Amino acid sequence: MRQEEIWDAVAAQRYDTPGTGMFAEEVLGPTVDRLVELADGGPALELAVGTGRVAVPLLQRGVPVTGIELSQPMVDQLRTKVDADALPVVLGDMATATAPGRFSLVYLVFNTISNLLTQAEQVACVRNAARHLLPGGRFVVELWVPQLRVLPPGQPGTVFTAEPGYIGLDLLDPVTQRLVSHHFRFGRGREAELFRSPHRYIWPAELDLMAQLAGLELESRHADWRGTELTAESTSHVSVYRLPAG
Repeated sequence: MRQEEIWDAVAAQRYDTPGTGMFAEEVLGPTVDRLVELADGGPALELAVGTGRVAVPLLQRGVPVTGIELSQPMVDQLRTKVDADALPVVLGDMATATAPGRFSLVYLVFNTISNLLTQAEQVACVRNAARHLLPGGRFVVELWVPQLRVLPPGQPGTVFTAEPGYIGLDLLDPVTQRLVSHHFRFGRGREAELFRSPHRYIWPAELDLMAQLAGLELESRHADWRGTELTAESTSHVSVYRLPAG
């Protein structure tokens, strides 16, 4: 499926879960705090801004934010929170679309760069981010660390979450670095609802090379937005790249 088909009006209406999940204060608070720090008083650009989960609270903290977003329904949901004058959005692909101006901070959160399904598209996205940066500006990526160690030999899939009413299952192809996440939600009856999203996972070292090709330098890498040390057991990372001031 194309990303435009995945992030349709139904997905946009169900995306926001105020106070829980991705919108829980313990998740969102440290994210916004760190991005305010990294913006360093300048404007920010969010690639794949979605419904404004991060952009709206960042704007409320005094950081001017512009967005790029592929899905019109997601932008429509964003517009129920803030108008276009306060948070302008360019409708287009994050790998190619251009927003007016230059920014102190460009950021991609919650694994979104993996929605681009080829290495070439991901490289183009990082280059696009670099083109939008002011000299000395930062590009920030939040991404999961591929957990192939948990994949049983000969098995293409692994369960990443199992709880009452929800099962999350990934089917992987290590050759292409592609996976499809399957999200099953169900109640007491026989019926279940399935939401699928395709991804291409990126190794941290691979992401570093993409950044290098775009003229960016790795400034820091931690396991989360709070600055926890990254270890071999970490399941995610927040990587900060910088465009040299010269």
